[in-house]
Amino acid sequence: MKCALITGGSRGIGRAICVKMAEMGYYVIVNYKGNEAAANETLEAVRAKGSNGEALQFDVANEQEVTAVLGGWVEANKEKQIEVLVNNAGIREDNLMFWMNSTQWRNVVNTSLDGFFYVTKQVLNNMLMKRYGRIINIVSLSGIKGLPGQTNYSAAKAGVIGATKALAQEVAKRGVTVNAVAPGFIKTDMTAELNEKELAAQVPMNRFGTPEEVAEAVAFFAGKASAYITGEVLSINGGLYT
Repeated sequence: MKCALITGGSRGIGRAICVKMAEMGYYVIVNYKGNEAAANETLEAVRAKGSNGEALQFDVANEQEVTAVLGGWVEANKEKQIEVLVNNAGIREDNLMFWMNSTQWRNVVNTSLDGFFYVTKQVLNNMLMKRYGRIINIVSLSGIKGLPGQTNYSAAKAGVIGATKALAQEVAKRGVTVNAVAPGFIKTDMTAELNEKELAAQVPMNRFGTPEEVAEAVAFFAGKASAYITGEVLSINGGLYT
């Protein structure tokens, strides 16, 4: 059975990606950290598309949890092959660096950067053995441009961009591609507290994007048609370039 694992899949961009993977015929593994109700809502949306899946609870930033839960799942489900991995889990704890404390730094960096490492390690070996895999990392405009008040988030996402480019070269001969999608301002829970009217005025398209628009780009990288594209970062930001 061909599976797609989406970290942070219970809400927002992650949920839209889960639904899109269901449309593509994948068995969808919805990772979530704590919101079981939201993860189950995502599963309902997946099933509404005629596919199936399951929710898998673990904190991507916790190596022991990832090894026990995801590693255990891989061992126990030999008949299910994770063909697509979307490293989407991420958090924001914005502050000017002058006021930022070490916990705010670690939480954000560990979730994006350590999470990418711990989760990818668990599924990469099977992709290499099968000589096929699609790894898509959700990064951010912040990781390319750098945004004030987001030194931690910018550092985390820039780190994942570097890792994307390096890993892509390591695994290309085995038919595994590694790409990144960098959203700008997308209308989700994570951006709900932002001044949308003010920020949208900075965007040439004069609006925030939707999670579904990000999911479409992920779907392209997840498909067979993108087989000769790897190590790329695709910006989805309505023209808001650096």
